[in-house]
Amino acid sequence: MHALERLRSLRLRLRAAGRLFSHIGELLPGAHASAATLLQRNAREHGDALALLFEDERYTWAEVNRRANRWARLLAAEGVARRDVVALVMDNRPEFVFALLGASKLQAVVACVNTNVSGPPLAHAIGITRARLVIAGSEHEDAVERVLGEARRFGPPPRMLVHADRDVPPGPGAVNARVEQMPSDDLRGPPPMPADPMTYIYTSGTTGLPKAAIVTNRRFLVASIGFGRVAQAAKPGDVIYVALPLYHGSAQWGGVGAALATGAALALRRRFSASAFWKDAIRFRATRIVYIGELCRYLLNQPPSPDDTAHSVRVAVGNGLRPDIWEPFQTRFAIPEILEFYGATEGNAPILNIEGRRGMLGRLGRRQALVACDVATGEVRRDARGRCERIHRPGETGLYIGKIGGTLKYDGYVDQTATRAKILHDVFRRGDAWFNSGDLMTLHEDRWVSFADRVGDTFRWKGENVSTSEVALALNRGRGVLESSVFGVSIPGTEGRAGMACLVVAPEFDIEAFAGHVGTELPRYSRPLFVRLLGNMRVTSTLKHQKADYQSEGYDPDRTQDSIFALLDDRYVRVTPELFRKIHEGVVIPG
Repeated sequence: MHALERLRSLRLRLRAAGRLFSHIGELLPGAHASAATLLQRNAREHGDALALLFEDERYTWAEVNRRANRWARLLAAEGVARRDVVALVMDNRPEFVFALLGASKLQAVVACVNTNVSGPPLAHAIGITRARLVIAGSEHEDAVERVLGEARRFGPPPRMLVHADRDVPPGPGAVNARVEQMPSDDLRGPPPMPADPMTYIYTSGTTGLPKAAIVTNRRFLVASIGFGRVAQAAKPGDVIYVALPLYHGSAQWGGVGAALATGAALALRRRFSASAFWKDAIRFRATRIVYIGELCRYLLNQPPSPDDTAHSVRVAVGNGLRPDIWEPFQTRFAIPEILEFYGATEGNAPILNIEGRRGMLGRLGRRQALVACDVATGEVRRDARGRCERIHRPGETGLYIGKIGGTLKYDGYVDQTATRAKILHDVFRRGDAWFNSGDLMTLHEDRWVSFADRVGDTFRWKGENVSTSEVALALNRGRGVLESSVFGVSIPGTEGRAGMACLVVAPEFDIEAFAGHVGTELPRYSRPLFVRLLGNMRVTSTLKHQKADYQSEGYDPDRTQDSIFALLDDRYVRVTPELFRKIHEGVVIPG
């Protein structure tokens, strides 16, 4: 059986390599390819084919190209030229795609701003890129207008163009009519350069302000071809459904980029909706979907429906699908292929699980490695010569790194200080350089790896390292637990951090039975000493848990209306203000 698995693996990898080879000309060092050239190719070769779907609107590749040309001419009329930065603050809708591709035709750079930030973070996102112009959807006009003056501290404040949203009468300054009046023929200009930046995508760090990661033309092409040709194996006639925000890398590369690279169509939803997801997939006749792990969990938590299997989705590509829900998700929604990938927005070491092995990110490549580190801080361990220790044995966990050099270029961030901070030097030999992902992975046989935790999420308690990811997996197996978020909190007078879990639960959840489950599933040092029951989990626009908010609120019952429990004598007891005081005074010690 092992030999058969190896043959299957080889066949799948050769097939993926063949799909990649058909695009090799666009990836060669001397190639002058970009999103704009892919669009023009599709308009020329698949002009009448469906390219973009949104609500009741449908656009062919020829029409997308014409509208991108109009946007390019509008931006040129506003003085935008090669390498100028245009900040785009707009919900998922066709104009986001048209503006992005129009800017690519001018070889300008689009800063894809998170539409959920406001105030100083929004001013920071716009200002750090030295944007010359801001294109704001009318749905975000007020938020942008309030911070333009604040962006002055980064340089001359950018001008703002507003595009009115659907069903909103365009105001006197809206550019809707201007765009429609622009010529729609292709522009002529110098060929795009692979190393030129195309977009800035902001990393969603758990602390501090987001950093703008540089996505060059070449990086966009590699990611788009990888998603579209290698992972999705899409082609004209396929429909890729994307409900993630387009300012997010997975949506941009797995959606816009994959469609451009293959001639498939892109179906958009303004914002993710668990109840509407499969209805959309059916209405758009989607054959491919792009996911992140929590999206899959929310879909599983929906009541069963005939829509669950009435769709035409054949392939799901994404990241963060946890082992506890992989099989239930694939079975319930009857999706033949699930392809998990790993790739930091700013990184140079992506991994793709093309074999569909559940719970795995894929296999380590020749220029990828796991190294021993302090799993709580991420600090790498070095020997007497100052070199790092490579993880070799299955079952061990280490820091994931990718070698920098040759074709594995690391473009980093707009902020060069932040770029340098992500590079490890002299790792295995003097003078080498490796990208530090900040993620912990566990090694398995045949160089397979699975995600373990994010550096900083792992914490120490009772002298042991506690992986929040592993604890969450165990908690999610509890009866009635729909979703969990695990982190460490401080207890005065103790060393390290105690585990706390926020849970979204079903009606059948029972806190006493849950205490028994925790006692059976987890060693004592990793059991959550505090549990908070939520109505809904607070998440970011990309469905990541807002752990920092819950961590700051801790287990203080006066800071929330939610029920909080402490583990005392193997039972969870409700935390009252009096019990909270006793814990803080050291009179009562959970555990």
